[in-house]
Amino acid sequence: MRKEFTIDHIETIADDVLALCVPKHDHATVLALTGDLGAGKTTLTQALGKKLGVSETMISPTFVIMKNYVLGESGEVRGYRKLVHIDAYRLDSPQEMMTLGFETLLADPGNLIIVEWPERIAGILPSDRIAITLEHLEENKRAIDF
Repeated sequence: MRKEFTIDHIETIADDVLALCVPKHDHATVLALTGDLGAGKTTLTQALGKKLGVSETMISPTFVIMKNYVLGESGEVRGYRKLVHIDAYRLDSPQEMMTLGFETLLADPGNLIIVEWPERIAGILPSDRIAITLEHLEENKRAIDF
């Protein structure tokens, strides 16, 4: 499904994405966000975090690779305790994620893992990941493909 939207309506898009997120019984739920620089991957992640009760300011983890956020009650109601935000842009191989404890994060069904630049670590992502592509159309206009 493809939708066009303006950035000021990103929270509505976040609701659509969360409707796709059903906690797994045996591993984390993974959202794989693909799109060029400026397409809105981090902005969408921030909107998802807000909807799930993240109270701190979420910034792109480009330089630290990964950030973990404890979810509020709205996240727990959906079956998640933690949001893990990964920016794989600077990684040279999937093995680098393994040294950061990715296997442990992936094994926890209470985690919602959002990966920007998933193509960099595709070999270690679960086959049932939710693939989302964002496209920059105009200054304030984007498209999302679920």
